[in-house]
Amino acid sequence: MDVSVKKMVVGGIEIKVLKKPIKNLHISVHPPDGWVRVSAPLYFGEKAIRLAVIKRLSWIKKHQERIRSQARQSQREMVSGESHFFLGKRYILQLKEKRGKQQGVKIRGERMYLNIRPGADRKRRLYVLNEWYRSKLKALLLEMVSKWERKMGVSVREFRIKRMKTRWGSCNPLARRIWLNLELVKKPPHLIEYVLVHEMVHFFEGRHNGNFKALMDKFLPNWRLYRDELNRSQITE
Repeated sequence: MDVSVKKMVVGGIEIKVLKKPIKNLHISVHPPDGWVRVSAPLYFGEKAIRLAVIKRLSWIKKHQERIRSQARQSQREMVSGESHFFLGKRYILQLKEKRGKQQGVKIRGERMYLNIRPGADRKRRLYVLNEWYRSKLKALLLEMVSKWERKMGVSVREFRIKRMKTRWGSCNPLARRIWLNLELVKKPPHLIEYVLVHEMVHFFEGRHNGNFKALMDKFLPNWRLYRDELNRSQITE
């Protein structure tokens, strides 16, 4: 699908404009900071797009305020006593310094034990935690991908995990490749599954149109509830 991308500023708000072969103009506001995207038909000129945005300015600002007012988790210092999340549950971090090569994380009760070498700085502690997060998310996704490949009758050639600032997931339908945000490992499994299914449905339909929504309804009837829950959930920095 041919898509052109540009930016414009309307009412002091920077707008990302995507021009696509679609029939109607769509405006959306996205976490984590309330960035705005306009998907417009190819024949729409800049003036028409600007007027459409001006008409929706109050709506845009309202949604930006809602997103920005969501609870944000401050930067983690990686010290004992901090709260960290895994699959939707809150754990208290407990550092355990151990000599040797064995580094990693263990969950016991309501505590998350981080085994690190003596003298490891914040960057190293965070790296060890994120590698553990990555391995757990990969294992969970292997099961989920297999399950949904059978249900949807489509194959995922590859999925990758990486940190993304503005998206929970993305995909390349032609390559059958999916990227998922590492931050998802902190969310409940049903929200991880929602993002995965969302991206897999794009293998059938590239746009967020009626056909896309019908497919989501077919495969995951409660997807709208999950979408709203994810958008309301805590955002980490």
